[in-house]
Amino acid sequence: MTGLCDSFQRPVNYLRISITDRCNLRCIYCMPVDGVQMMSHADVLTYEEIYTVVAAAAEMGISKVRLTGGEPLVRLGLPQLVEMLSSIPGIDDIAMTTNGTLLGQYAAELKQAGLRRVNVSLDTLRPERFGEITRGRFSLDDVLAGITTAREVGLNPVKINVVVMAGINDDEVIDFAARTIDDGWHVCFIEFMPVYDILRPDIRFVPAEDIRQHLSVLGELKPYGPPLGNGPARYFKLADAAGSIGFITPISDHFCFQCNRLRLTADGMLRPCLLSDEEIDLKGPLRQEISSTNLRRLIEKAVARKPRAHRLAAGQGPGKRPMTQVGG
Repeated sequence: MTGLCDSFQRPVNYLRISITDRCNLRCIYCMPVDGVQMMSHADVLTYEEIYTVVAAAAEMGISKVRLTGGEPLVRLGLPQLVEMLSSIPGIDDIAMTTNGTLLGQYAAELKQAGLRRVNVSLDTLRPERFGEITRGRFSLDDVLAGITTAREVGLNPVKINVVVMAGINDDEVIDFAARTIDDGWHVCFIEFMPVYDILRPDIRFVPAEDIRQHLSVLGELKPYGPPLGNGPARYFKLADAAGSIGFITPISDHFCFQCNRLRLTADGMLRPCLLSDEEIDLKGPLRQEISSTNLRRLIEKAVARKPRAHRLAAGQGPGKRPMTQVGG
């Protein structure tokens, strides 16, 4: 194992893998109401192909893997993939981001297979609003039950990701923060990224500093060493809270200087940056039986192409893929 660094001397040890572009929800900031054009099954990487990529990446110093979607739990046999990846030498942390609707059904099996932790995307605590935001057939109770089950089986810390949107759910930040006191939740507030705002041009991001000011009524936020994880959030705690409050600030205070990740799309494209359309094709070479040596060279190529920072502030961002295909 040699370790990977990009051209700006940032260590790269984290791979996010979108295992499917399908989702059982239609969240207003992610998908149009009728959904998006789905990839054919033939275009999606097989579990064996994902294993091959991760095995090669692990030889180069990748040690952290996060499974995303779409919604990863809609793909059949996910525990099998987790078990395969957990057997790879050098992979010491496998986590998953999910909308939580199916988590209660699979949490125990995923834990047994080797999954360490989950992040649950949840943007409201109000049942009616949940239906409005997700436009799906599941209920808030399904997600809350999944969170409870995940905690019970030991997928801890369970983190709750909240995309804060002006005029839509920004009036709930205090309710979420209170859960860190009352229920020991680890809540992470995420600034909405106006990348695919063609879906809902009325959605506006709320700066993290505004959120912090709203939370001041609950008391002082004191810096806190992060719960286990590999993300860019800055964490704090309220007095007497068992849980924590994190902020991810891609707009108001970007964290590109510490980016340590690559992203593998469901159809086998390796992306050096979430907010850039540049991709390197791994699926084609994989299906032409590329050697492990040459596969590692492609991974090195992606690392070398990581940009210094995104250019959202200059009005330049990705536009070729919906977030459901990239994995966030």
